[in-house]
Amino acid sequence: MMPILYFTVVTAILFVALRMTCGACVMGGPAGAGRVRLPIMPLGWALSLFLALTYVVCVVFDLIFPGYAMYEVWSGLLPGFVWLTPTGFVIGLVESFLYGWYAALIFGGLYNAIAAKGAEA
Repeated sequence: MMPILYFTVVTAILFVALRMTCGACVMGGPAGAGRVRLPIMPLGWALSLFLALTYVVCVVFDLIFPGYAMYEVWSGLLPGFVWLTPTGFVIGLVESFLYGWYAALIFGGLYNAIAAKGAEA
């Protein structure tokens, strides 16, 4: 239950921060010339930092509360690392950061392409 609550709260904070910093173009607001676009660069940084911060918080929770076991949440997402070792921590942090850029480039790009096609029609 705690991971779901954490992800929900941090996602809401991230959405509000994107709305306030990127203006109305974030998440479907109008952008110049009537076209709706997601800003890929701010979205990539925001998602990457969100996932990296979430990973660090999960590691800290496991160190403070060993029975909490955040390993199960991350084990399927981060192949190739061992939980709570220095090498595993670095690999997990890098993979978390790269997943944010991957999501922003793929899904943000798809959204922008679909929105551009819809504006032409």
